[in-house]
Amino acid sequence: MTKNRFPEQHGPPSEMEKIKDESNFLRGTLVESFEERITAGIPEEQTKLLKFHGSYMQDDRDVRNERKQQKLEPNYQFMIRVRLAGGVATPDQWLKMDELANTYGNETLKLTTRQTFQLHGVLKWNMKKSIQGMNEALMDTIAACGDVNRNVMCNANPYQSDIHSEVYDWSNRLSDHLLPKTRAYHEIWLDEEKVTDSRDTEEETEPEPVYGPLYLPRKFKIGVAVPPSNDVDVYSQDLGFIAILEDGQLQGFNVAVGGGMGMTHGDTDTYPQLSRVIGFCEPDQILDVAEKILTIQRDYGNRSERKNARFKYTIDRKGIDWVKEELNDRLGWSLEEERSYSFDHNGDRYGWIEGDGKWHLTLFIQNGRIKDKDEYPLMTGLREIAKVHTGDFRLTPNQNLIISNVESENKDRIEELVNKYGMTDGKENSALRRNSMACVAFPTCGLAMAESERYLPSLIDKIEDILDEAGLRDEEIIIRMSGCPNGCSRPALGEIGFIGKAPGKYNMYLGAGFRGDRLNKLFRENIGEEEILQELKPILINYAKEREENEHFGDYVIRAGYVEAVHSGLEFHK
Repeated sequence: MTKNRFPEQHGPPSEMEKIKDESNFLRGTLVESFEERITAGIPEEQTKLLKFHGSYMQDDRDVRNERKQQKLEPNYQFMIRVRLAGGVATPDQWLKMDELANTYGNETLKLTTRQTFQLHGVLKWNMKKSIQGMNEALMDTIAACGDVNRNVMCNANPYQSDIHSEVYDWSNRLSDHLLPKTRAYHEIWLDEEKVTDSRDTEEETEPEPVYGPLYLPRKFKIGVAVPPSNDVDVYSQDLGFIAILEDGQLQGFNVAVGGGMGMTHGDTDTYPQLSRVIGFCEPDQILDVAEKILTIQRDYGNRSERKNARFKYTIDRKGIDWVKEELNDRLGWSLEEERSYSFDHNGDRYGWIEGDGKWHLTLFIQNGRIKDKDEYPLMTGLREIAKVHTGDFRLTPNQNLIISNVESENKDRIEELVNKYGMTDGKENSALRRNSMACVAFPTCGLAMAESERYLPSLIDKIEDILDEAGLRDEEIIIRMSGCPNGCSRPALGEIGFIGKAPGKYNMYLGAGFRGDRLNKLFRENIGEEEILQELKPILINYAKEREENEHFGDYVIRAGYVEAVHSGLEFHK
């Protein structure tokens, strides 16, 4: 591996750096691995490269022990994640994902917390057909995972439909601009003719002008928010752009850097962090700013210890003032002073609303799982809507779905199908459930320590009994659960947050800001359902009795002394 390739080293490079360096720009031996018919899996080293192509190898953990006893290999399968900037999909794309899920997947779709589709349960021999099917509908999976910029998030709020198209356009351009330039994806999955390996030619070329041959030290996430809605949880992003509007016109973006949710249990050198605003740029400067910030992380991120490789740690190590100076130096010009803005919530607004002459319907999709149940044929209903819908679908950052840009003459037909298939805007649920979010966890996520998607709904059932007793059923409270500390459901931003510790056991956190601008803090460690309910009940009862006017639950638990306020990840473990 080439030494001194970057300005700063932190020790010997991790094994992942070697894998990337020897991969010939993400090719590795993926072609040969997927042609091998003896096993349903691929070698572990190749799974690390596969992430850059938008897929993880998984196995069904529900049957892992049984298969081991039978001396069978794990029930290997693959998750495929789409790159879908801003979460906007056409009806044709929705129908294609539905078809692929029912042909090659496990007959479900997952709407993720980063506004995209995940296809689960795909077998090795169906991977190429699945990705080619997505390509036919003008979708791809490249850079949906891996040490690169991932799916760019964008405000989905239909209340601001007049500004959405402009901000979405910048999100889409950001996604395309920061896309890896290697042709490996097209060669492996789309049968593009392989070009000559530049390493075998005398002429040196640079197929990755931004990333370089080692790409980034870790994943990199971007979100674009439009105040007053912080639905993208902009402070959780490595790089956040906060739209500044004046008289309904986009003036530019405040730039926020250094957010991230992941950590490791028991390692206080890892922690969730909130991004910090460092200045303002005009719209046509956003691509330059994003690229230069990405290159700072490329050059100074920790390539020795992956647990400390995210941009938040780079900033906390070097200092925010250093980052501003380095960015301005790379840009050749300076960011302006940040502009004023304010957020009032980070959730979705349900039901029908009218905007810009079109109608938009936000549906509640519990934990983002699209599937048919005997009593609730959700997947079939959305398929029938996609057949007649002429607008678009918006996947929200809270795992819900907006049937957007519905023409007035088509609204009654959409409403008829919504009613026929029992789809819901969630208003009959408690406000807590409407503000809930969970990651996938068991049975497919290899990192899960506890249940999340399959468990949170039943836990909320029991918490709702307490809410009803306290008269809080309609009180907006954000609750989030993650099966492990990687934080895919952004649990550190939940007013009530749970992070899996072991099967049936969770760390419980309280006190995040309702607007996504404050982290929560550990309240109880390694507790099960009985203890969770015992701990929550008196707090919720007291909240109902003692809260001040318009006081959110996260603010109350701090004022009442249950936990201390946490405004920086450096305070998270104190």
